[in-house]
Amino acid sequence: MLLTIDIGNTQTVLGLYDPDAEMGDGASVGLVDHWRLSTDADRTSDEYSALLRPLLETAQVDFDRDLTGAAICSGVPRVLANLRQMVDRYFPFDPVVIEPGVRTGMPILYDNPKEVGADRIANSIAAYDLYGGPTVVVDFGTGNNFDVISDQGAFLGGAIAPGIEISLDALFGRAAALRAVDLVEPRSVVGKSTIESIQSGTVYGFAAMIDGMVARFRAELGDINVVATGGLAHLIAPVAESIEHVEPFLTLHGLRIVHQRNVS
Repeated sequence: MLLTIDIGNTQTVLGLYDPDAEMGDGASVGLVDHWRLSTDADRTSDEYSALLRPLLETAQVDFDRDLTGAAICSGVPRVLANLRQMVDRYFPFDPVVIEPGVRTGMPILYDNPKEVGADRIANSIAAYDLYGGPTVVVDFGTGNNFDVISDQGAFLGGAIAPGIEISLDALFGRAAALRAVDLVEPRSVVGKSTIESIQSGTVYGFAAMIDGMVARFRAELGDINVVATGGLAHLIAPVAESIEHVEPFLTLHGLRIVHQRNVS
């Protein structure tokens, strides 16, 4: 089994792929199981192994015998270092990490390619594999990333905006009279309570931002595919007019592709 690990600033997503499964339509094809953990920079390599063993058992996978490879992307260097140590200690293979020197198969046309986050590269590789180009990937995470892939499969660049949850954290932290709310679509765009007003501004406001940004990308690039991923994609995608595809496991699929390109 191939273990894929996407280390985000807030959460870490683990995916377990059957390496013998043929890739098909969608990032979840061949995905045996997946788990979401809080990202903790103080968690040691041994603690990660202790967490991973029972998770694998739920998928009837043996930690010591059944894993044949690991692919990692990370925006948190301390967590990446601890996971490298875990793989080095417990497994007979080296992890494939998206970083300079690793074969991705995707030209990076940023002014400084080293500035591009590993998760953005994984998302772009996966989106181009599934939908071709030109494509815009909208990743709802700590920040809302817009990543643009050309029709030749190159990473062109994109945009980064504050994410939904950190924007709400800032709102609640600065406004004493406001409190946290459940993130759901309200009954109407015209909120009839403070809670519904916040929900309306969050859900429809961020959807309008997505649609506005995509319109600007289309003005420069012409017809494009629009793919959403990330923890809150399910909230915004139904009310955003521009999002065509939702792929919750896009990053994991990109990691699987990069692993294949570096071990085969």
